Amino acid sequence: MTGLLAGMWGLVAGSALVIGATIGFYARVPQAVIAGVMAFGAGVLISALAFELMDDAFQRGGLLWSACGFFAGALAFTFANRVLARFGARHRKRSRRPAHAGAGSSAAIAVGALMDGIPESIVIGLSMLEGGAVSLVTVIAVFLSNVPEGLSSAAGMRGAGRSAAHVFSVWGGIMAVTGLAALAGYFLFDGLDARIIALATAIGAGAILAMLVDTMIPEAFAQDQDYAGIITAAGFVVSFALSKGLG
Repeated sequence: MTGLLAGMWGLVAGSALVIGATIGFYARVPQAVIAGVMAFGAGVLISALAFELMDDAFQRGGLLWSACGFFAGALAFTFANRVLARFGARHRKRSRRPAHAGAGSSAAIAVGALMDGIPESIVIGLSMLEGGAVSLVTVIAVFLSNVPEGLSSAAGMRGAGRSAAHVFSVWGGIMAVTGLAALAGYFLFDGLDARIIALATAIGAGAILAMLVDTMIPEAFAQDQDYAGIITAAGFVVSFALSKGLG
């Protein structure tokens, strides 16, 4: 039953992608608003991975396991992101892609979005391994960061001439996979040594930070250079407050 709940929480967090995609596809959201929401989501995730994920990894496995996992996750994401960039996924979070970028491959964009979301979903499942209760802070942080991702990418896909059926089949499928990833995060690691769980949690955290620096933060600063920093700080404080109130 707990494992099914992990999958449900993964779907809840992933549903924000579809919500954001709906807004991005049908509403003409100003570029500055999209950038601001992206900056806020980045701040939320930075706080969550620092005060929730890495702290949990440290408590379970100590500094060595958590540090090694963190760097491994960042390295793995960076390498995979460079590979995907060659196939058109470099600007997958951009609502207005650079002229030289072209429309990009929908398959590459979808794989890139999955690569962004799977570490987040896995750590949701991992958070339920101790006591069976999900980390609401992590779920909220992932949800809030997924809204601008879906919004920005769907707006970019619309601008590239993709149909509504195509866009929502992509994001609906990604939402389903995020639920399965949370389910896997619970079942694959249930009963394993605490250090292995710490390593997996830290890997997810490292991948999330690399994703933020490589994709979300550049989108925010590309369109809203004057206020992106303070908006990111606001997201950080909101997530920090949630961690103290709900942790």
